Amino acid sequence: MQSDQTSGIAQVTGSLGQDGIAVLDPGRQDLTEDGVRSHDFASRSRSESALHDEVDSDDSVEDYDDIRLDPDTLVANTMPSVDDSLRPAGKTGMKDDYRRRQSEPGLDLKSARKGIQIKLEKTDRKGRYVLTADDPEIREILRKGLEREEREAAGKRPRTRIRDLVFTRQFTTFDRQNPTSAESPFFGFFTLFWLAMVLIFVQTALNNWRAYGSILGDNQIAKLMFSRELLTLGITDGVICAATSEAYFLQLAISQGWVNWAKSGWIIQNLWQTAYLGTILWWTWFRDWPWTHSVFIVLHALVFVMKQHSYAFYNGYLSGVYRRRALLERKLKQLDAIEPVSSPPSSPLGMPTFGARSASVDLGKPNEETDSTLKPRRPFVGNRTSTNLAIEKSDVASVASAIESGKPLDLDQLQAFRHVIQEEIAELSTQLSGKSQSPTSANVYPHNLRLGNFAEFICLPTLVYELEYPRQERINWWYVAEKTTATFGVLCVMQVISQAFIYPPVAKTVAMKEAGLTMAERWVEFPFIVSDMLFALLLEQLLTWYVIWECILNVLAEVTRFADRGFYGDWWNSVSWDQYARDWNRPVHNFLLRHVYHSSISTFHLSRHSATFVTFLLSALVHELVMAVMFKKVRGYLFAMQLLQMPLVSLSRTKLLKGRTILGNVIFWLGLFVGPSFLTSLYLIL
Repeated sequence: MQSDQTSGIAQVTGSLGQDGIAVLDPGRQDLTEDGVRSHDFASRSRSESALHDEVDSDDSVEDYDDIRLDPDTLVANTMPSVDDSLRPAGKTGMKDDYRRRQSEPGLDLKSARKGIQIKLEKTDRKGRYVLTADDPEIREILRKGLEREEREAAGKRPRTRIRDLVFTRQFTTFDRQNPTSAESPFFGFFTLFWLAMVLIFVQTALNNWRAYGSILGDNQIAKLMFSRELLTLGITDGVICAATSEAYFLQLAISQGWVNWAKSGWIIQNLWQTAYLGTILWWTWFRDWPWTHSVFIVLHALVFVMKQHSYAFYNGYLSGVYRRRALLERKLKQLDAIEPVSSPPSSPLGMPTFGARSASVDLGKPNEETDSTLKPRRPFVGNRTSTNLAIEKSDVASVASAIESGKPLDLDQLQAFRHVIQEEIAELSTQLSGKSQSPTSANVYPHNLRLGNFAEFICLPTLVYELEYPRQERINWWYVAEKTTATFGVLCVMQVISQAFIYPPVAKTVAMKEAGLTMAERWVEFPFIVSDMLFALLLEQLLTWYVIWECILNVLAEVTRFADRGFYGDWWNSVSWDQYARDWNRPVHNFLLRHVYHSSISTFHLSRHSATFVTFLLSALVHELVMAVMFKKVRGYLFAMQLLQMPLVSLSRTKLLKGRTILGNVIFWLGLFVGPSFLTSLYLIL
């Protein structure tokens, strides 16, 4: 459509984005040589993101047969050409009103307007035109539509680079303080499980006493754990804990302006984390520790790496927000120092009109005469951490440019500019407060950068840093004693099971290798090794999970008064592997969700599927790293099995498995039952 073709057009159908680009339906040819078909112009303002989503999606084709017109797009005193059935509530009587007014004496409707003159200018994209109109009513239509959308979206927080996580007061599922667990109809099975564990422990201990004179049998595993360099192990653990303070001192330097997080700070932090983990891996290899020592130190180091990363990147992000707020506060002082002129300048070049991408529509502030209930719309903002307003495309940047230009401003313009800056400052202040109870809290950035606050975070049972967490009022020391006793009790059960049922097949595979058996000869024993360790490794996996996520983390939570005990979900009811990955280890899941998945999307602009793959890839690499430390060789079996979960997740969403809860849970438990024994046997035999 050429711009000169718009003259004489009664109505057009399309949508107008906030960028001022009108998108006309490509499937309708309303213009002909003889004229156009009659369609009302529906100006439905939408956000830029929504507009792009519709353009890029196959589902974006709009059904104009089902269209419901925007009430703000119906202009008074125009021909009522739209059928009443399409008119919104409150507008359905316009035809009757038109006929009634025609019969009123003294009223001349010949001068009633038959349409609105607009101009559509072609852009470089097919089907998109720049709409302008000098008519005050069409300008009012556009303004009201855009402002209404802003009011509807006002309750939605803008997406930031740092993913918000919700921490609430809650108990773990198996905690006796959890009322849901206490009232569960399955509490008898929970009692039965632990009774069975006690009986297994007693039976195995009696057999060991009869055969070896000790309840632990030959006690090889206990000797392995406690006979070598315990003092060195403890000192190493203390050193790697103290070394995490690098993240605190780096953020302190950033807050003082000595280092810029966006330029070099994040690079320094990543290099430090790499060196930190690499040094620990080298140290375990250099000391030639048994696998118990090495795995403990490496797992503890991985926890510290995640804590450092979360602390550094969250506070690094806030440092950019803080610098932007300081910049805008200086701009606000400059604005306050400007004396308003008595009358507005005539069409000042480069003067911003907020939200209006056409010079014909001024959305700087609402028209109080036409709609006193309208609120000023939310300004179009830029990157929350940007301090280079010269290249930024936002309302704040436009205001800053107008201030720096030194051009005269009237009182209305000064008030509009002040509103834009103040609203942005308020939003930035909210982000700097985070989960703090009030903007004056001691934990509002940068006041949270205290050594005590950092040390407290290192001790908290969470891997995701926040300015504040829900806390308990006091510590229940009887509860601490209960969970501590349970921890050592479960460890004793695990020790006995490992010695009785896992150590013999492991020793057998070692003996086969020392005897010089070929791989083919060892492979013959593979199914028997898998069978011998099936139940034992399943029990060890369940008990390891219980002692860490139910006992140790609850002790840490109680001692630190950490109220959010959502360390796991009901993973035993999982019907797919992605559900299991989310529920069995919530602290790590929350870390991966914020700092890997969402960071991949916001920083590297990956799609959701690509971000999911990156998250699974990183998780698989870390798990394979632990297996390499344990077996002192890299084989990649666990890495491959973890990546195999992705097609299994896709399979669970097909018609074959979707909605089949029991079948999905059976497949899940088969994998959890056979997987540990199968993988361990592969690492031992091959």
